[in-house]
Amino acid sequence: MRFLITILTASVAAGACNRDVASASVASDSTAAKPVATSGGDAAPAARPEAGWHEVTIPAGTQLPIVMDTGVGSSTSRVEQAVHAHLARNVVVHGQTVLAEGSAVNGVVTDATRSGKVKGRAHVAVRFDTLTPRGVDERYNIRTSAVGRTAPGTKKKDALEIGGGAAGGALIGALVGGKKGAAIGTAAGGGAGTAVVLSTRGKEVNLPKGAALTLRLMEPITVRVKS
Repeated sequence: MRFLITILTASVAAGACNRDVASASVASDSTAAKPVATSGGDAAPAARPEAGWHEVTIPAGTQLPIVMDTGVGSSTSRVEQAVHAHLARNVVVHGQTVLAEGSAVNGVVTDATRSGKVKGRAHVAVRFDTLTPRGVDERYNIRTSAVGRTAPGTKKKDALEIGGGAAGGALIGALVGGKKGAAIGTAAGGGAGTAVVLSTRGKEVNLPKGAALTLRLMEPITVRVKS
């Protein structure tokens, strides 16, 4: 009898143990199924504007001192030919450097006219339309005034050449035939002097590499500047 009671007691205890294990297992599964709350700090940060940069507007009328990296000339260049230059010094706005010395400035030849034989002085001009700040990969479109050079006039020199021809002709005519010869010689000499002028072109003009120019912004431009 005592043996039977012992067996029954052991069976009851084993059943209770099995129920406890099952309950623990269910509780564990229930806990695992619940989603874990994630705080906002753990989430990936939203995209933000690039830090360390800000925008500055360079006003119209600002002067840009440049040095030519490409030489151009009235007799050697052609319209639309590419021209390159760089800033000769920093450009400062409200006490802050917004364009560093050496920044690239690019443009094209807008006029290349040779000197004429009869009239018309040589002229060469360029206009710059893009700007690339030094150390930055961004390129900005700019609108600037055209800059160029015109050859000096030669009217005084031409008059001297014609006059010299006339005087020389008069001298030769006088030696050959007196006053009448002098008159003929003057006409002939003048004609010879004129022929020399008509067959000779005037001076050409150049903007050589290394030439210093000053551009003027016709419109404002907004650039990114490192803080």
